[in-house]
Amino acid sequence: MNRKRLNPVIVMAVLITALLPISCSWSGEAPDREYSNTPRGNFMALWTIMDEHYCFFDLKKDKLGVDWDEVKTRYAASISDDMSDRSLFEVLCKMIGELRDGHVNLTSAYDYGRNWSWKTDYPANFSKDLQERYLGADYIIGGNGYCYRILEDNIGYLVVESFDKAMSDSRLNVMFNNMALCNGLIIDIRDNGGGQLTASESLASRFTEKKVTVSYTCYKNGPGHNDFSRLHRNELSPAVHDLRWIKPVVVLTNRGCFSSANDFACIMKPLENVTLMGDTTGGGGGMPMSSELPNGWVVRFSSAPTFDADMNHVEFGVAPHIRVDMKDEDVQAGVDTYIESARAFINDKLVNF
Repeated sequence: MNRKRLNPVIVMAVLITALLPISCSWSGEAPDREYSNTPRGNFMALWTIMDEHYCFFDLKKDKLGVDWDEVKTRYAASISDDMSDRSLFEVLCKMIGELRDGHVNLTSAYDYGRNWSWKTDYPANFSKDLQERYLGADYIIGGNGYCYRILEDNIGYLVVESFDKAMSDSRLNVMFNNMALCNGLIIDIRDNGGGQLTASESLASRFTEKKVTVSYTCYKNGPGHNDFSRLHRNELSPAVHDLRWIKPVVVLTNRGCFSSANDFACIMKPLENVTLMGDTTGGGGGMPMSSELPNGWVVRFSSAPTFDADMNHVEFGVAPHIRVDMKDEDVQAGVDTYIESARAFINDKLVNF
């Protein structure tokens, strides 16, 4: 029988930013603990990895009523030695899906277990067709998921589809230089599923003239559900020797904003010239890390919680300053309620300046 030692943290996610300390997670190796490559062995390995390293158990119990010990008892009843791999995969995915965390996934050779209720349970508040109508055919492609144009009322409209790759400083300078004469800027991150924290931080650094405390992070330092380090203060510094934007900025958000897009909303919210508008973001406020089960399946999980500048969890999303929902009548008329609300907000600020 194949057996594998439990090494809960074998792969650190690529989302780690330079803001974080070099040592930010408890490795938790247990040399005397082994789990067999059987349905029961893989079940116990997965449950234990999550039990000792997942960072939101208290929060999920408080908000969702999830009791991880009760989850173990309930799902253990579905495990048998003669069950197929696919049946085991289905049970394990349902078990970790109880946490309703987009950063909690199980990967096998034939599927990717996930729970996307953080966005599917809510109104989309987004139309790709309408967004493309506002961009038109002659928008500028900045690269790495960035595209933009100047709207008719001299307001810049920037779409950031992803933070998978950071924009270079030179490209960001070109973009801001092209929109330098605009009266304001709309940044549309709706349905941005995230990417790299360094990419979102690089963009956010263009919107402050001073160092600002934007969030806090702590890290697991033991197997207990409440074993965490002290809070680490995350500060956003202004981009040095690069163009910065001090005019009004509106960031458009919906439930499709997740992970580093959620972080972008979090760190932009405290900035003086920034207004978040739309729906609460989808969340994903835990630094993801990965581990391997005895059978080779890989589990990803949230390992380090993030709090906003006011010490609130952002796992369930960042609330906007101004709530906006797409109106059916606007959509039918070819109008994006979000974009028009942002334009009206910026133009009103100019009139009352």
